[in-house]
Amino acid sequence: MLFDKSTIIISGAVVVKEDKGKDQWLLVKQTEGAEWEFSKSVVRKGESSVRTAIRVMSEKGGMSTRVLEEVGRINGTVTNGGKTNSQKTIYYLMLLRSNPKEIIGFNDFYWGDYAQVLKKLSSKKEQGMLKDAKVVYKDWKKNKKAKFDEQEALLLEESLEQERLANLKAI
Repeated sequence: MLFDKSTIIISGAVVVKEDKGKDQWLLVKQTEGAEWEFSKSVVRKGESSVRTAIRVMSEKGGMSTRVLEEVGRINGTVTNGGKTNSQKTIYYLMLLRSNPKEIIGFNDFYWGDYAQVLKKLSSKKEQGMLKDAKVVYKDWKKNKKAKFDEQEALLLEESLEQERLANLKAI
């Protein structure tokens, strides 16, 4: 991904989980008094936007997630210290893999169904991202979940085989 050096790249996480057969979407408040939004973070030098999304959800959210697909981008400008820079926010649809024990890096968090989350989002652009994410997730569940489950099973089998071989070497 090539951008002008003055462009600020932000990675956004649209996290979804299935809870009792219902989709739940994650919103956060980055600071006290902030609006509900998707988790976002500045991409560090040398880090990909995908890696940033995964890292932030791990560090701040205490959760394991998997990026399913890019959902969309929002372009804008930001002024800081009298200097104006372009800003690109890249949103990723992420699947929760393990429930967090504790979410400590956000001021507040909220899991809700699509309608609840849509209502809480004050940004029209992020409402659009949620709508796009819902479509992408529905398509993913229909077409790719079986493939994902198969890959997870293969990884588990490999892990168990490595553990078995390690145990044999220890004997």
